[in-house]
Amino acid sequence: MHTHTAALRRAAQISQHHIFPRTLLITIIFFVLMYAFYFLTGLKNMTDYKPTAFYPHWKKKQPPSMACGVPVENDPIINVTNLKTYMVSSYIEHRQKVKMIRTIAIVLRSENAEYNCLLCCNGRTLPVSANYSIHSDHFGFEYGTADITCQIPEMCPTPTHVAITSRSPKEDGSLQDIHAFQPIRNQQKQEVFPYEFTVCISTMFDYVNILMLVQAMEMFKILGVQRVAIYKTSCHPVTQKVLNYYVRQNFVEIIPWRVSSYINVSRGWKKSVSPGELHYFGQIAALNDCVYRYMYQSHYVALQDLDEFILPLNLDNWKELLPELERKYNLEVGFEFENNFFPVSMKDPRPKYSPDSWKKVKGVNILEYVYRLSNDPTRFNDFKVIVNPRLVFTTTVHGFLQSMNGSVRVNHEIARMYHLRDIQRDDVVTHFHIRDTRLRDYADRLIPAVSKVLQKVLGIY
Repeated sequence: MHTHTAALRRAAQISQHHIFPRTLLITIIFFVLMYAFYFLTGLKNMTDYKPTAFYPHWKKKQPPSMACGVPVENDPIINVTNLKTYMVSSYIEHRQKVKMIRTIAIVLRSENAEYNCLLCCNGRTLPVSANYSIHSDHFGFEYGTADITCQIPEMCPTPTHVAITSRSPKEDGSLQDIHAFQPIRNQQKQEVFPYEFTVCISTMFDYVNILMLVQAMEMFKILGVQRVAIYKTSCHPVTQKVLNYYVRQNFVEIIPWRVSSYINVSRGWKKSVSPGELHYFGQIAALNDCVYRYMYQSHYVALQDLDEFILPLNLDNWKELLPELERKYNLEVGFEFENNFFPVSMKDPRPKYSPDSWKKVKGVNILEYVYRLSNDPTRFNDFKVIVNPRLVFTTTVHGFLQSMNGSVRVNHEIARMYHLRDIQRDDVVTHFHIRDTRLRDYADRLIPAVSKVLQKVLGIY
């Protein structure tokens, strides 16, 4: 009996010895097949998908590039050591008699700082004294946009990077420390440009108007735009998904705009209504940066917002409009397009212009607004501009502070700006309402283009 029991126990042990590896092998094969299935189906469904576009943290962290032994920071903003000064970007200024570096900056106006440019030249640093001027359009806020300029010395004809420092030396007499260099852009003056029209959008924060974003991008394309530069602080996750799509198309450039991490920014232009230390998220600094960033990349730049559409009334697009304006007014000026408000409280929904699929998307449908408020011809009416950026030295929200030949107001019967906005009720009541369906003339091209993007990016049918 004992012998029989021992034999059974040994048989069970042998059986378990053979079953366990077999079970393990089957489990391993199962997981390998599952992984292969998901990998292959993932490739099939994500042919244009770039993981780093949606999830930047997937990127393998690269060591920072270095210049003269110091890390290089390509994005705005760099705080100048021991000062309330923030470098935005630096450019070679080719249009002056003396070649110089122009750094666009945001400064505390009351600080009265003195600056040096610290140049990186062939692996060695060279300090050069700098001058600065604060732009007059600061709207009474403590901080304002400024230009910090320094001449390029003969012993350093091609500096590649710059840092701004305080001219005041440290207690031991040495120069102030720097923690980052900034690349100097526009090294070469160009005559041929990759883009005909670039739109500068400043600034995007807490942006949730997803439908209008897609409509704006597709309207820009219809009008002849090849590039849109967006200075972005924050937006809705779905907005970011749409932006990523246009970045992959090489249609949008996102410039990270982190001014609010350093300065208490206002959410409006009027300090008494929108408190803060800097006007409207540093909008003016962003606009000036865009002019210089695209100075030798784009024939024209348009300085506007996403809810604004500059439309020719008798022509189809900007490619037809701008040569006509240059013949009529002057080749070497900026062009002002008068603002016309379309209150979002006055809707004109029509099934033809309001696809059911669009109603699933957060945001305003620009084709539903056809009531324009009349402008008073005896009063000043705001405008936005399209300009050859090489004519501009400093810009502001409406027009230029310094340019070669100024700007002209385009006759509103030739072109005007359509501006969709939430208008105060008193303003709506006191103005005439004019039915203006010009935007709908683009509907046959706009509707299928927008629907295609919503399907492709958001899966909305």
